[in-house]
Amino acid sequence: MASSSCFSALLFVLPMLILLYRGDSQLVKSRAAYYESQDGLGTSRGGCGYGEFGRELNYGDVAAVGRLFRGGAGCGACYQVKCKNEDLCSGKGVKVVATDHGEGDGTDFIMSPHAFTAMAKNGKDKHLLALGVVDIKYKRVPCQYPGYNIMFKINESSDYPYYLSLVFWYTGGQKDIIAVELSQDKILDWKAMRRSYGGVWDIAPPPCENIVVRFLVSDDYDSQWVSAPNVIPANWKAGSLYDSGIQIN
Repeated sequence: MASSSCFSALLFVLPMLILLYRGDSQLVKSRAAYYESQDGLGTSRGGCGYGEFGRELNYGDVAAVGRLFRGGAGCGACYQVKCKNEDLCSGKGVKVVATDHGEGDGTDFIMSPHAFTAMAKNGKDKHLLALGVVDIKYKRVPCQYPGYNIMFKINESSDYPYYLSLVFWYTGGQKDIIAVELSQDKILDWKAMRRSYGGVWDIAPPPCENIVVRFLVSDDYDSQWVSAPNVIPANWKAGSLYDSGIQIN
């Protein structure tokens, strides 16, 4: 009976060990630095086009990314980043949102000071900042924005009704938005938007009346079109924020 119990326990433990190994193998080794910020938060001039939203998004735990930017498709992606300096870093790490494009010396992340010091042990934040660059390991993870669906922000550069520029806020999943199309409500004659830069899309002229939005989301496995149940109203205004009615996990 004893040997049978041990054997059963071993059968249970081995799959768990395999899962742990697979989870750890997903971590990517790299380096992270930080940029200067007076208040420690992000920047309103980030390459994703988030403006002031990008400064305070995720409580200021944001980062500029290099190869992960992927021409703007990586805007809004979330990553769990852990510092490998055992003397200064807690091992808990920090979750950052990609809001900007930036290249460093072998770095995948150039973080806000708030995000960079979030990796430090208590009382070690200044010592960590003094290093400037640290070795890290990271993986992509879901974003979490309780109470928020994906939002359509109409950029201030938009000119009703001739030119429409928008950016997606609160993209909560692990998928990239790689294409966006618009149509007049109930007609569904889709017109492609152009990626202007970063996470900003535009079209001239946009459809008339209420506007339906659909976008192509993609990960390492597949791609699919997602249609938002809520429309952008016919009398949309530059600077306005509209709820899509959905969130992508």
